[in-house]
Amino acid sequence: KSYGGVSTYLPLRVNQAGVIPIIFALSLILFPQMILSFFQGSETASVADMAGTILTYFTNPWIYAGVYFVLVFFFTYFYTAVTFDPQSISTNLQKSGAFIPGVRPGAATAEYLGNIITRITLVGALFLGLIAVLPLAMQGITNNGAFAIGGTALLIAVSVVLDIVRKVDAQISIREY
Repeated sequence: KSYGGVSTYLPLRVNQAGVIPIIFALSLILFPQMILSFFQGSETASVADMAGTILTYFTNPWIYAGVYFVLVFFFTYFYTAVTFDPQSISTNLQKSGAFIPGVRPGAATAEYLGNIITRITLVGALFLGLIAVLPLAMQGITNNGAFAIGGTALLIAVSVVLDIVRKVDAQISIREY
């Protein structure tokens, strides 16, 4: 909406969680693998066999990619739910006299923002899951290990560059006044 010649908006991002869900998912996948690899060298044959059997599921690239995708998807919703507080944003909007056209201030605004962020996060979670799994899928399809660095590293690099650009813009706008 435009007030006094200035366009106003709420900065709701598609990828509200950033790369944190990927980091959480990788940690949750790699930790059991590390523990099982310790047990694989056990002198007890049954423990070593069980650890080896479980590790074979982790070495299957399609099972690994599927579990990885589901974890990234879940952690995207989880992290967004923890960090994005629609009630707080609604209260801040109400205190500043701002509103969303067609939505009553207060609880209705909080519910509206919650519904919007849930729908936006669906797209963001699917995107983040695909970016995380794409290099693994390419490795599985081509049998080429050159895709070991892919979407996640690119996503981190782009988010760092965007953060730097935002900080430079903020410094420039501060210096103008």
